[in-house]
Amino acid sequence: MDRIPVYFMPGLAASSSIFERIALDESVFEICLLEWEIPHKKESLSDYALRITKKIKHENPVLIGVSFGGILVQEMSRHIKARKVIIISSVRCNAEFPRRMKIGKTTKAYKLIPMKLLLNIENLAKFSFGEKINKRIKLYEKFLAMRDLNYLQWAVESVILWDRCEIDESVVHIHGDQDEIFPIKYIKKCIVVKGGTHIMILNKYKWLNENLPSIILEK
Repeated sequence: MDRIPVYFMPGLAASSSIFERIALDESVFEICLLEWEIPHKKESLSDYALRITKKIKHENPVLIGVSFGGILVQEMSRHIKARKVIIISSVRCNAEFPRRMKIGKTTKAYKLIPMKLLLNIENLAKFSFGEKINKRIKLYEKFLAMRDLNYLQWAVESVILWDRCEIDESVVHIHGDQDEIFPIKYIKKCIVVKGGTHIMILNKYKWLNENLPSIILEK
């Protein structure tokens, strides 16, 4: 029997090493890791998603994305047929954004974010993973790979201006009830992971390893 190809997309500025603790049965699943690339000048999120789909070497893959990667895999699924789309610690439409992000879009306050300061690893870690990571900065040095100013400006604007207004019910959403980036009170419907924060891909990997196979295989 052919194995099921499962493509993983990391979160904003993160490398695929965030998936190093994810272990699926290799006789059933073939894990493939995707990485962020530098966006082209004025490249739309849709065009960027199309470009990343060129990295996919299998037909009808499972797409799994974390945080901003969850937004990206949903855009990728507009360009290719996917067996299933699963997002972790992310949102299925812009209505699920927290209030501060909606205000940021209206006021264009996101343009005032000092991106150059984010290139500092501690600031980037807080921005990408949340405030409660001060004791783990060394750990995040290995997970935050994309420290490019053009990428950060593009990524933040792409999230804030994401134009998907309605939820795609076919997208499976896994979310922690302690997520500080996308608070669960704004999330409409999801598989809830108790105690899961925005970085649960790292610290709730046991739950994911136990449950992802059945979620992927569920019809």
